[in-house]
Amino acid sequence: MTKHKRAFVGVAGATALVAALTACGGNQGAEAGDGLSGTVNVDGSSTVGPLSTAAAEFFQEENPGVQVTVGISGTGGGMEKFCNGELDVTGASRPMDEEEAAVCETNGVSFEEFHVANDALTVVVSKENDWATCLTVEQLQAIWGPNSEVTNWNQVDESFPDEPLELFGAGTDSGTFDYFTEAVNGEEGATRTDYAPSEDDNVTVQGVSGSPGGMGYFGFSYYEENADTLTAVEIDNGDGCVAPSVEAVQDGSYAPLGRPLFIYPTTSALERPEALAFVEFFVEEHAQIAEDAQFIPLNPEQEEELNTDLEALKENADS
Repeated sequence: MTKHKRAFVGVAGATALVAALTACGGNQGAEAGDGLSGTVNVDGSSTVGPLSTAAAEFFQEENPGVQVTVGISGTGGGMEKFCNGELDVTGASRPMDEEEAAVCETNGVSFEEFHVANDALTVVVSKENDWATCLTVEQLQAIWGPNSEVTNWNQVDESFPDEPLELFGAGTDSGTFDYFTEAVNGEEGATRTDYAPSEDDNVTVQGVSGSPGGMGYFGFSYYEENADTLTAVEIDNGDGCVAPSVEAVQDGSYAPLGRPLFIYPTTSALERPEALAFVEFFVEEHAQIAEDAQFIPLNPEQEEELNTDLEALKENADS
């Protein structure tokens, strides 16, 4: 994948990408010079944030009259703002849940859902850790379960050394927290509480890399950026050890920690030309945006479904 720092794509890189997109056909609804102006307010998942930031920068290169602001409140925090009518678009590292949908309905906020990329939720350990190269889902449950009393690596596996276990992970407003707890422990929010939580994945990077017995989890691109100080743990879901990778997520073998990433625009925002153009751009150019932001593109089946959703969006906009 193209190596860029998350959320800090340079102007030269953005210009090159826009030129490439234009040469390939680009987005027909948001071409330079069409006179679009206004603002688009985006918030939500810290994981999806770099995707939204890349999309915003590339879109604004073609549409300098539109200001796209991108905030990071976490999936839960973004959904709260979104369903209160405060946002045009929110990003999420899990699907909207029933309670959030009910709040949106109560507040008269209707929306569309687009699956724009994939991610490999990655379990990481320190470079000093040369023993936990692969863990089973059952071992992750033993470590992260709500009643866990595991405090040393030799309690995970007797062959592991006598090394204190230090845990770092996502805060409770994070979609990463929701996804990890459900995927590993079988219930959203079910986890031990004696770990160091943070909405900032860089805190987890620092904590794990600075502790021989450290362990944490976050999105794949954060691992890629910090692979010099962290090791990604392979996961055994019953069919052998599988490392997080583009191929393993797309073919479904990286289970249960491969996950979809979404954007949700409000239908009222889509009635505004600048917001509609931004969403169309994001959806049409999702593969290049995902690559630039170091995420995993959709597989062919997901791509076909997204194209169907995009056509429906365009038909609704034209009607």
